Amino acid sequence: MLSGYRLMWMMVIFDLPVLTKKERRAAMKFRKFLLDQGFGMCQLSVYMRFCAGKEQTEVYTRRVQGALPDSGNVQILYFTDKQYENIVSFDGPRRQPTNKNPEQFALF
Repeated sequence: MLSGYRLMWMMVIFDLPVLTKKERRAAMKFRKFLLDQGFGMCQLSVYMRFCAGKEQTEVYTRRVQGALPDSGNVQILYFTDKQYENIVSFDGPRRQPTNKNPEQFALF
């Protein structure tokens, strides 16, 4: 049974060098890779993806590892859907609505 405690979110955060043309190209390629893998951009160097469980996060972790640039710092955080519900977001001084699951994971 899928529950908010089994459904997972992945957050990829990174700090990549962009001083040279080669570094900028590698950073752009990595960002494009994340988007192609179904991650959504939260901030310039923060991308998130909803997963059906821990097994799926492991698959995407291996994919991210295979696409890492030659330099820079990349970290992946995992948290359950129940934990995701407790994230508080602001746009300027305005509090944003509570986070919701993506539509494609609606269960009948």
